[in-house]
Order: sequence, then structure tokens, then C-alpha cells
Amino acid sequence: MEFANLQTTFYKNKKTMKLNEFDGKHVYLVGGSSGIGLAIAKKLVMAGAHILLISRTQATLEEATKELELLRNNSLQKIRFQCLDVSEHQPTQSILNEQVISFGIPDVLINCAGRAIPEHHDKISYQQFDQTLKINLYGCHNTVSALLPHMKENGGLIVNTSSLAGIIGVFGYTDYCASKFALIGYSEALRSELKKYNIKVMVLCPPDTDTPGFKIENETKPAETQAVSEAASLMSSEQVANAFFKALTKNKMIIVPGLAGKFSVYMKRFFPRLVEFVMDRDIRRASN
Repeated sequence: MEFANLQTTFYKNKKTMKLNEFDGKHVYLVGGSSGIGLAIAKKLVMAGAHILLISRTQATLEEATKELELLRNNSLQKIRFQCLDVSEHQPTQSILNEQVISFGIPDVLINCAGRAIPEHHDKISYQQFDQTLKINLYGCHNTVSALLPHMKENGGLIVNTSSLAGIIGVFGYTDYCASKFALIGYSEALRSELKKYNIKVMVLCPPDTDTPGFKIENETKPAETQAVSEAASLMSSEQVANAFFKALTKNKMIIVPGLAGKFSVYMKRFFPRLVEFVMDRDIRRASN
């Protein structure tokens, strides 16, 4: 099926894409060398997609590429990687434009890069706040601005990864929540602009997920943040990836994996004072 024909599915029907419809599509996957990004990449490779992994660390990219090559659907599939810090604007523009020539025009862009260093607000330096926004928010803008001109002709799909903490503010995550709340607003406005080009924009909002990044978060997590987090269930990267592809068959912008995550969003929307009461209770207990 030609990708242009998939746009009819995107906008005229309730259904969007199924996993097997990624066969032969060119996917740029930022932050795809570990965690949720790698779990998504594995499913895409098995579905026959061409994958370009983008991340900052050469060693993890090489290891992830080897894993994906073992899952290759056919010998013609392209599985490549690019070492790149997408928080840097100019290198992202030039390198991704070069990749469009050598790898191919993207049908799909998935932004999974991100970081969190939870801490009390007065311990979060300006430098940390600035860098968190550059990685989590500016990084998405940089990749979209580089690749969007190439996607406009044929249409496609852009997926930005926010977080459940982009919907519900959480103690200890002031810089992280700022970036993830902003990313949802950015994606919503972008979605409105890109409909005329048959480009679908979606936002993945996972809860706490067992990834290498989550383990790093736990190294600085205040006791109050830990108390709030313990009330939520921990998902695996594979579970998040499965929920993501299941959600692609529905015409929704916001994808919240897991029943617990969906319940949290429901409660925040309709019973915000109750959510605040429960979180404040857990925070007080941890502070004593």
C-alpha cells in the first residue's frame, strides 16, 4: 500500500495505521538505541520498516543496530544509525538533511529522546533547567523542523514522546514537567497546522517505565517524589511499545499506555482536587 493512500485512513476513517502497514516505510527514530525507542524499533523492523536510529552515544547505537539486524524482515531492509545530539540546532539541521539524501525521505518521525533528573526546585540549577528543555522540547523542534519540509509532499506520521508527567505535575519534576507539558502544546498546535499536508501528529505519554533512563532518575529522586511514584505501576518498554502500536489503530492524538495511566488522566481531568489530595498526603508522609 502506498503511504499516500494511508492518509485516507488517517483522516476519513476512525482507523489509522496497523503495524504491518509500516512495511517498506522509512522511519527516523530519535532516542532509539535503548528503552522505549528500541522496543518500538524492534517491532518496526519485524514489520519490514527501514530504520534510522538517532542517539548521542555511539556504543549503544552500535549495539542496538546489531539487535535490530537479527530481526530483519528481509535482506533489502536498511538499518542504520546516526550519532547526533538533537538538542543542538544547527548540527541537527545539516546532518538530518544529509540523511534524507543517503537514507531516504522519512515517512515516519518518532521522537523518543529525553531525560529527567528529579530534584527539589531549589536544587535544580539554571543549567539543568535549560538543558532539560533543550533535550526534551527543543530536540523535538529541531528534528521536526529539519525533516518536515521533506515530509510535506507525501504526508506521514510524527510521534513526539511526552510523559504522564506532561499531563499531571509531579513533585520533583519542575524542569521535566515544564518540558513535557510544553511538548503536548507544541504537538497539538503542530497537528492542526499539518492536517492539510496529510501528516498525522501524535503524542506518546508513558507512565514510569523500566528503562536505563528510569534507573538514572532514581539516583536523584527525592523521598517525596519516590512516594508519589510508588503509587503508580511500573511498565516495561515492551508494554509501552505494544500499547503504542495498538493506539495507532485509533484516531487519537494523545496515547497513554496502561490502564493505571489512563485512570490517572481521567481522575486528573474530572477530579483534580482528589488527585491533589492523594499526592499531597503521600508527600507529607514522606516528608515526616
